[in-house]
Amino acid sequence: MSEKTEKRTDVNDLGEFGLIDHLTKNFSNKNKSTFKGIGDDAAVIDNGKTYTVVSTDMLVEGIHFDLMYTPLKHLGYKSVIVNLSDIYAMNAIPKQITMSLAFSNRFSVEALEEFYEGVKSACDRYNVDLVGGDTTSSPKGIVISVTAIGEVEKDKITYRNTAKVGDLLCVTGDLGAAYLGLQILEREKQIYLSSPGVQPDLEEQSYLVGRQLKPEAQKDMIEGFKKVDLVPTSMIDISDGLASEIFHICKQSGVGAFVEESGVPIHPDAELMAIKFKMDPITCALSGGEDYELLFTIDPDEVDKVKYIAGIYIMGEITKASEGIKLHTKGGNIHPIKAQGWKHF
Repeated sequence: MSEKTEKRTDVNDLGEFGLIDHLTKNFSNKNKSTFKGIGDDAAVIDNGKTYTVVSTDMLVEGIHFDLMYTPLKHLGYKSVIVNLSDIYAMNAIPKQITMSLAFSNRFSVEALEEFYEGVKSACDRYNVDLVGGDTTSSPKGIVISVTAIGEVEKDKITYRNTAKVGDLLCVTGDLGAAYLGLQILEREKQIYLSSPGVQPDLEEQSYLVGRQLKPEAQKDMIEGFKKVDLVPTSMIDISDGLASEIFHICKQSGVGAFVEESGVPIHPDAELMAIKFKMDPITCALSGGEDYELLFTIDPDEVDKVKYIAGIYIMGEITKASEGIKLHTKGGNIHPIKAQGWKHF
């Protein structure tokens, strides 16, 4: 008599977003106030005059951060920022957060106080209220879960799936620095593990290391959009890498894109460090992740508006889906872009 073999699918076969789609495919919204559910940077709830946007992220020790080189105060700050970034990506203003922690007995009260100093610093910087959460024990390490709640006027909300052919592809700030900061920290960790007496050498790369350990969300950009009355046609925050986020916008909007390599902003420190690590700077910018900048599209008729906002770069254009997602290199070549950003499993 043969035994029935139970099917087992590895989550890596689906990836993060494929897994979410698979697990939630049988769910439907039952409440009229649920305006938009799963599928964007944040869920959208209709409150009559405005929308409430809600986003949740988890950070797990050993997966998302390493306490060998991450100060607890910085970790508290960053755990708030990564959630506020999702709210700003909806063109919304964050108002409240909840903070939940699971931690092992290796964390003292003093250690947790240090973590919450960082949380408070972020709340003060971004004018956000901590309104609740939960704490529990963990058999190992620390797990952080933050929910961010924001508000946006109905005619100002921005989604991932509304880019149009002919729109200009824009990005804020610079890209790749956080990834290269991580490479520096990881290198120094390995040196320390092999020779504990050696002092870390961060090569005076405070900008790169700072972009990794203490990123900022794009509050000023959202305020800048409001001042010039600009509503992007689509938007997403850059957490998993520029290439990955371009794919999200294109897939959900049913479009393609071309990106000019010369239009991708890379900080001089990042460019020099990439070369030192024998990496291609544009690859670091496309695939690095954790920049928490904003990738967005605008109608070409509104291009004059972005000229008045410092730190915005026009790097490409939205095309027909049949044209794919392409990189136009500085050397005049055209290559398909591959989404090789952060893999969650």
